[in-house]
Amino acid sequence: MAKRPILIHPDPRLKSEAAPVGSVSGEIKALAADMLETMYDAPGIGLAAPQVGVLSRLLVMDCVKEEDQPPRPMVLVDPQIVWSSEEQSVYEEGCLSIPDQYADVERPAEVEVTWTSLEGGACSERFSGLWATCVQHEIDHLDGRLFIDYLKPLKRQMITRKMVKLKRERARA
Repeated sequence: MAKRPILIHPDPRLKSEAAPVGSVSGEIKALAADMLETMYDAPGIGLAAPQVGVLSRLLVMDCVKEEDQPPRPMVLVDPQIVWSSEEQSVYEEGCLSIPDQYADVERPAEVEVTWTSLEGGACSERFSGLWATCVQHEIDHLDGRLFIDYLKPLKRQMITRKMVKLKRERARA
């Protein structure tokens, strides 16, 4: 396992649609392990492959925040939302590719997602609360969409300018 650098917006790879993985290879399993390590180290609750520069439909997440609860790392290969509730919820979202920027985003309160496991099996689960928000946010990454795309243009432009400045500062350091 190895930590991978996380791309910072704006980067064209973050706006690209990721390709289906298909069958799970050793390379995909290694990528998933690297992504989990990168996500936990960041620290974050979700990470999509495009955020580490790999345009494949793969995401990892773990929304367990309680200290007394064991972690629940999840790896979703080729995830798909197959059902969304009509009820909406609003969460203040952030993103490892848009550091230190947060905004309220409205999404379906519950979603059912199907995916392939690392063992190649078909999986399905209904998510609610933070898990629902996280899985939708990460699937958006696979479709080339960022949480700031849900914001008004002025707010989105302000955040983008801050990220351009951050990238310049990091390049100089």
